[in-house]
Amino acid sequence: MKLFVGLGNPGAKYAHNRHNIGFMALDRLAEDHQFSPWRSKFQGQICGGILGGHKVLLLKPATFMNLSGQSVGEAARFHKIPLDQITVFHDELDLAPGKLRLKQGGGHAGHNGLRSIHAHLGADYGRVRLGIGHPGHKDAVAGFVLRDFAKADQDWLAALLTGIGNGAVHLAAGDGAKFMNAVALQTAPPRSSKSPKATAQKPAQKPATPAEDAPARSPLQKLLEKFK
Repeated sequence: MKLFVGLGNPGAKYAHNRHNIGFMALDRLAEDHQFSPWRSKFQGQICGGILGGHKVLLLKPATFMNLSGQSVGEAARFHKIPLDQITVFHDELDLAPGKLRLKQGGGHAGHNGLRSIHAHLGADYGRVRLGIGHPGHKDAVAGFVLRDFAKADQDWLAALLTGIGNGAVHLAAGDGAKFMNAVALQTAPPRSSKSPKATAQKPAQKPATPAEDAPARSPLQKLLEKFK
C-alpha cells in the first residue's frame, strides 16, 4: 500500500490558496481515477483507489499546515506504511510556477508542513515539489502563499494538475521519469521540429496561357498562316 499526502489548510477560506496546491493535486488525482469518496479519518480527509495495480490511499490533513505530521503519522502507523511508500505533494517557493520536481528524503527547507512530518516520521519520505514561484522577498512569503492563485496562473495550474492526473499511475509504480514526462507533456508540450518557413505553402504558380505556352512564330510562319 502507498500513501499520497497533499498539504494545505482545511476550509473554504483557504481552498484556492497557493499553499493548498497539494490538496488540489490530490483532488484532481482522485477525480481522474475514480477513487472512493472522501471521508474523515486520521485527523484529515482520506480516500482510496487503485493505480496500475497498486493500492493507494490519498490523505489531506485537516490539522492545518503546521501540524500536518499528526495526521500523516497516524495514517502511516495504522496502515503500517513504510516511509519509502509515502509521497507528499507540497508547494515549492524555489521552483518557477508550473515546474515540478521529485525528491526522496532530505531537509524540509523551512516548509512548515514538511517540518511537522519530519518531527513525527523522519525525513525519508518522497516529495512531489510543485512550483508556485517566489514573491521576491522572504518577508512577503507568508502573504504570498496564503493568497489565492491569480487569474494569470490558471493556465499553467490547470496544465500541471492535468499532468499529475495523467502520470499518477507511473508515480504509484515508482517510475519517476515517466511521471515527470507525463507532466511535461502538459506543461511544456514539444514543439514541431519544422520551422514556419519550411511548412509555409509556396504561392501557387499562375497557369500558363496558350499564348505563353506556345513557341514564338517567325514572320514567315505568320505570313503563311494567312493563306491557309
